[in-house]
Amino acid sequence: MRSVDEQLKRVLEIAARPAPVRVALADAQGLRSAEEVVAARALPGFDQAAIDGYAVRSVDVVGGSAAGPVELPVVGEIPAGSRQPLRLQPGQAVQVAAGAPLPTLADAVLPRDHTDGGSARIKVTRGVPSAAFVRRLGEDMQPGDVAVRRDAVIGAAQVALLAAAGRDKVLVHPRPRVSVVAMGDELVDVARPAAAGHVPDVASFALAAAAREAGAEMARPPRLVRCDARELRSAVEDALPFSEIVVICGAAGGNAGAEAKAAFAGLGEIDTTRVAMAPGSSQAFGRLGKDHVPTFLFPASPATALVLFEVLVRPLIRLGLGITDPHRRVVSARLTSPLTSPEGRRSYLRGRLLREVATNEYVVQPLATGGVHLLSTLAEANALITVPEDATDVGLDDRVEVALLSSRR
Repeated sequence: MRSVDEQLKRVLEIAARPAPVRVALADAQGLRSAEEVVAARALPGFDQAAIDGYAVRSVDVVGGSAAGPVELPVVGEIPAGSRQPLRLQPGQAVQVAAGAPLPTLADAVLPRDHTDGGSARIKVTRGVPSAAFVRRLGEDMQPGDVAVRRDAVIGAAQVALLAAAGRDKVLVHPRPRVSVVAMGDELVDVARPAAAGHVPDVASFALAAAAREAGAEMARPPRLVRCDARELRSAVEDALPFSEIVVICGAAGGNAGAEAKAAFAGLGEIDTTRVAMAPGSSQAFGRLGKDHVPTFLFPASPATALVLFEVLVRPLIRLGLGITDPHRRVVSARLTSPLTSPEGRRSYLRGRLLREVATNEYVVQPLATGGVHLLSTLAEANALITVPEDATDVGLDDRVEVALLSSRR
């Protein structure tokens, strides 16, 4: 059997980003910028009031107090969006709205609660320093400044900077497109009642969700096919031109494996070497079609397919997104109960990771060590416990490596 590390190396060495595309700003969130965006204009574009209040010269309100207020005439009002220039003379105040341009000579905005709130004249009971409550021209960004760096993840703040820089489109690395095919004569659509001998098609829904969670998008709706070489080939040939990755569940062994081998004749190479891992040693990987699309063949069990996806497919998607380290965060944790693992295989066991308050160290509780087919405990798990190939029995309080399934990485 091939080791997990060797199989993962074979998968990741063919990782490639899809070609960059230009998308609308509203569609860029969560993607990585494929260009360095330089600001063409200042942000803010003019000196403006940061709050509702009175534009003043700060020297004119020095010493104002409740016992000895400074009085100033209010000579005008500037609303937000005003384009009418206004000049402030010494010893005067102008009412301004938040976002309104400051009148000439004004260097501060006086909050209303520093005054008696008058409209013709104000009594200033508390002064402000120069630049108080003022957004200065270009203090956030100057023309020529880098608004968004190449390969930066575009989040809400980056969207704001792009919009402020006047960009309604941006060049990004698109999400890798994944196609999912579920194969099996026993499978029926989940909306149909499952008669005796029939099994609802859970795997395609699970794998599609895992792909989206990893950052991919679905190239096509998940496809359900019978255990038939021609039907499988048709489904795969339909998906390949629109996919960076194809995942087929239920085609990794037995009669289904033979049909899959016949389906891919002349379409590419699929390596069926078993992998030293548990669950999921029966799997296959290769590249199909004229574009050599990475294609995975997984067992029919949805729970096992999800573990294989986590170990092998998710890192490939993350690399395609341009993420340098595509793997989950791994921590060392102490076991709360013993567990066993098959000799010569690396086990991936579901667990619940906690942090002890008293010691501030991680502890992990194994879940369903004897039932890898169970979806219910997989749904409860927030971590995968890794047991190395040379370990068969891991005792209470022994330390193990744990991948955090709930981490953003």
